[in-house]
Amino acid sequence: MIKHSEEFKQEAVRIALTSGLPRDRVASDLGIGKSTLNKWVSHYRPSDLVTAPQADLARENERPRLENRVLREEREVLKKATQFFASQKP
Repeated sequence: MIKHSEEFKQEAVRIALTSGLPRDRVASDLGIGKSTLNKWVSHYRPSDLVTAPQADLARENERPRLENRVLREEREVLKKATQFFASQKP
């Protein structure tokens, strides 16, 4: 079982609450289970509501960040595949 830092949990909750994406999508993008994310949301939900302009700005910024994270992971996989196939040459 992976132990996530408090900062990671709080950031996951912030993304889930402000991104406008479904929670199952946010959970899969972060590599955690939906039930885990829901548990964190109920535990870390901020008591004060985010103002509408801040929420819109956060939602606007989160999607490119998530896409960037996915693209970086894909790039790392491709780098490893390239190294593997390069080492297989006779």
